[in-house]
Amino acid sequence: MADHTTSRLQGLTGLPECRNRDWARRAIALLEGDGRRSADTHLVNPVFKGLKGISVYLKDESTHPTGSLKHRLARSLFLYGICNGRIGQGTKLIEASSGSTAVSEAYFAHLLDLPFIAVMPRSTSTAKIEAIERFGGRCHFVDHAGEVYETADRLTTETGGHYLDQFTNAERATDWRGNNNIAESIFAQMRGEAHPVPEWVVMSAGTGGTSATIGRYIRYKNLATRLCVVDVEGSAFYPAWCEGDLDVTAPGSRIEGIGRPRVEPSFIPGVIDHMIRVPDAASIAAMHVLSDRLFRRVGGSTGTNFFGLLWVAANMMHEGREGSLVTLVCDSGDRYAQTYYNPDWLAANGFDIAPWRAMIERFLDSGDWSNGANEIR
Repeated sequence: MADHTTSRLQGLTGLPECRNRDWARRAIALLEGDGRRSADTHLVNPVFKGLKGISVYLKDESTHPTGSLKHRLARSLFLYGICNGRIGQGTKLIEASSGSTAVSEAYFAHLLDLPFIAVMPRSTSTAKIEAIERFGGRCHFVDHAGEVYETADRLTTETGGHYLDQFTNAERATDWRGNNNIAESIFAQMRGEAHPVPEWVVMSAGTGGTSATIGRYIRYKNLATRLCVVDVEGSAFYPAWCEGDLDVTAPGSRIEGIGRPRVEPSFIPGVIDHMIRVPDAASIAAMHVLSDRLFRRVGGSTGTNFFGLLWVAANMMHEGREGSLVTLVCDSGDRYAQTYYNPDWLAANGFDIAPWRAMIERFLDSGDWSNGANEIR
């Protein structure tokens, strides 16, 4: 028996080369390097004299290398795919995206020398399309937002590639317990502030992954903070949360990056304390006001976040409560110069932001929250 075993061992010429394993190690090292350089974005504390007793904090995700909150998600999706053996050297990558996630994924695909195709609506902003193509990605357009899923599945089958699938994997790929996720970063940066534990964190939903991460982290750390998720017109998230029906569908959102025609698998309603639906004109008005106050442009989803934060602040002030509120600057407004910042585009699409803008300005300066905004729930 011993002689037979010895002869078998002597017949071996060495272990096989694990080329894909070596590639995976190099790829993860590159992704970790990006994480060390860019993970802890600034927490901005603007002062609004009308918000007596309320401290506002904006987690500025626009400072990531690809200019948006989705930089974190894209890195997590790549790590998730590599660590599960689904992404290797030369793997063709497919994603369904309204823009910002695809921009960030195109960046990481370029970093790892992988081909990338983004499936997106034709209405996606030109700046996002150009950014994807600048990183070497390719854009495949569909006419309606609801068509991205089936098209991405089909292209994955045809190319033999890997579907990154942000809408399913966002809440799976992110370590919600910590590991420098966005929630851990927010609460670490809040230490030492006058109100270090926020009364509320206000966050919009695109995939639902960020709100899921924040809501889970709050519960995991047993914090008193509550989570308010703000949704937009034409999105399925708000009615699904209100009615407890995850099969709800909707026409789709006009605010790029947030709101979906269906309830995405990464949306976890059980970790949300409250939801409100923000009118699109209010989102765009709030975006304009905040841009003026920060001296730089922010995007439409940030406008939704900011309006939701102001709604929470108005309710706290009405109840005589003080504390801190946190929301996110999701991306730069430079990507929307031809749409949300273009008066002709606004008029052509039926947006009258003037009344909302006047109301927001008045509230920030005097604390007067009126003109029917209290009807928002």
